[in-house]
Amino acid sequence: MSNLLHARPRPFLEPAYCKACLRCVEACPKHCITPGSTLNSTTGVAPVELQLEHCNGCALCVQACPEPFGLRLDEGVSHLEGAFRLEDPAKLFGQKRVNIFAGPIEPDERIPLPACGPLVLKGNYASAIGAVLAGCRHVFGYPITPSTEGAELMAKMLPALGGAFVQAVSEVAAVNMMYGAGGAGVPALTFTSSPGFSLMLEGISYLIGAEVPGVFVNIMRGGPGLGNIAPEQSDIKLACRGLGHGHTHALVLAPSTPQEMLDLTMEAFALSCRYRNPVVVLGDGFLGQMTGVVKLPPTMLRPGRPEWAVWGDRAHRHNLISSIRLAEPDLEAHNAHLGRKYAAIAKREQRADLFRCEDAEVLVVACNTPARMAKGAVQAARARGIKAGLFRPITLWPFPIDALNPLLLHVGQIVVVEASPGQLEDELRLALSHANRVPPPIAHVRRGGGVLPQQDEILATIEETQEAFP
Repeated sequence: MSNLLHARPRPFLEPAYCKACLRCVEACPKHCITPGSTLNSTTGVAPVELQLEHCNGCALCVQACPEPFGLRLDEGVSHLEGAFRLEDPAKLFGQKRVNIFAGPIEPDERIPLPACGPLVLKGNYASAIGAVLAGCRHVFGYPITPSTEGAELMAKMLPALGGAFVQAVSEVAAVNMMYGAGGAGVPALTFTSSPGFSLMLEGISYLIGAEVPGVFVNIMRGGPGLGNIAPEQSDIKLACRGLGHGHTHALVLAPSTPQEMLDLTMEAFALSCRYRNPVVVLGDGFLGQMTGVVKLPPTMLRPGRPEWAVWGDRAHRHNLISSIRLAEPDLEAHNAHLGRKYAAIAKREQRADLFRCEDAEVLVVACNTPARMAKGAVQAARARGIKAGLFRPITLWPFPIDALNPLLLHVGQIVVVEASPGQLEDELRLALSHANRVPPPIAHVRRGGGVLPQQDEILATIEETQEAFP
C-alpha cells in the first residue's frame, strides 16, 4: 500500500505564482503544507512551504489552488527554468519549437475597379463602401442610432464577398471580437455612436497595448448619458485624450462630407495597419445621415497577411499578441516604445484643409459638419471685405499644428466653431501650448445638445471680432 501511495505524483509548487491564500493548507489532510515564512522578492508575499514526507498524492491541494501554475502534479521541473521570465508571456512556456516557414508573407494587392459614375450616398453608406474597398471583410458591432445604416449595409454586402458581419451582444463584445480579428491580421471595423464608443474604451486600450489594428467609425450624438440622436461633437475629448486606461493614443480623422467618409475610412485602414494601432473616424449625426455626391477610387485593396499576425498557420506560429507586461521595467520599456510611435505619428500624419487662409486676418477653425457652415460664413465675410479663412483640421489627434503655425504670422483673430462646449478649442489650445506659441485672441461659436452652429451666427462673430480688434 505504501508503494502504491508513493507511485502517485506529488504536488510541486512554483513559488512565484503562490498568492499565499492558504487554501492548500486547509485542503491538505496530512498537514504537509504550512504557511510560508520567507518573502518572495518577485511577488512580495510569502509562498507556502511543502513538507511531503507524509503526502499520499491525493491532489486535494492542487484542486484547491486558484492558480493554474501554482501547485501542480508533475515531476518537479519548473517551467521557469532557463531564460524564462515570469513577467513575459512571450516566454511563458520556454522556447517555441516550431518550424518557421521561410517563404514570403502574402503582400497587399491593388485591384483596378471598373469605371463608375458618381454615386449619391449617405455618409454611413459611404464609410461602409470605403471599408470594403480597403479590404475589410469582418465587421463587428451593435446597432446604435445614428450609425446603424453602416452596419446594415455591411451585413448585406459582406456574405456575398466572403466576409462576415457579426452583431455582437454588446459593444464590449464587439471590441473584443475586433481584437481577435485584428490579432489575426484581418482588417476589422465597427460602426458605433457615442454611448457605444464609451463602452468600447477598455477594449481599445487593450488593442493599443497589444498593438492590434482596427477601425472605429464613431458617429457622434448628443450626450452625456443617452442624450439624444442628434449631432454633437462632444466625443472629441474622448477620442483624443481618453481612449481607455494607460498611455493611449490613436489617430482621429474628422471627415466633413460623404466623400471624405469614404476616403478617410479607406485611409484609416492603411494607417491602422501601418502603425499597428486603432484609428478613429469621428463623424457626427448629420454627417452619417446626410447624402452627397461620392466618387469611387480607381482601385481597391486585397490585403495580404502581415508578418506579425497570429494567423494560425506555420508561418505565424511564433507570434504573440498580448498587452500584458507584469514586470515594471518591461511595461515601462513598452510604454516608451508606444511613446516613440505616437511621436512618429504626430510628426508624419498631421492633416488639414485650408480655405482662403493665405492672407486671412480672421481664422475660423472648425471640423465635421460645422465646418460646412463655417465655410459659408467665411465666403460671406470675404464678400463684405473681411479677410477670413477656414482652417479645418482633418486629424484631431495629432492636431495639425505644423500647418497652423505659419498662418499665425498674419492672423489677428481666431474663431473656433463647434457643436460642443469647447472640446475642439481645447485641442487647439493644447497644440499651441506644446508648440510654445502665444495665440491671438480666440473667440468661439458653440452649440450643443444636437443643435449645430449656423452660418449667420458664425458670420456675426467674425464681424464682432473685427470691430473689437480692427
